[in-house]
Amino acid sequence: MLVLRILSSGPLHGYAIAKRIKEASADELVIEDGSLYPALNRMLVKGWLTAEWGTSENNRRARFYSLTPAGRKQLAAETKGFDKLVRAIELVMRTA
Repeated sequence: MLVLRILSSGPLHGYAIAKRIKEASADELVIEDGSLYPALNRMLVKGWLTAEWGTSENNRRARFYSLTPAGRKQLAAETKGFDKLVRAIELVMRTA
């Protein structure tokens, strides 16, 4: 869900995705390469992302990932499920 959310603002390469997640979470969430790249590949296979080779900001060859319409739909579904889960946890936490 986090990767899909970050890519909803435009194409990024893997390192930039991990960096944005870390920055957006005030350095609380660190996505390791060993988790990120397999997840990106799974999302490519599911059709949620597309990828193209390009040049990163430091002139290195990098694979840039973009959200597909199916990925946007998946993000919406996961966001709805997440919101529902948060509400349920809040109810339990406020119960005496």
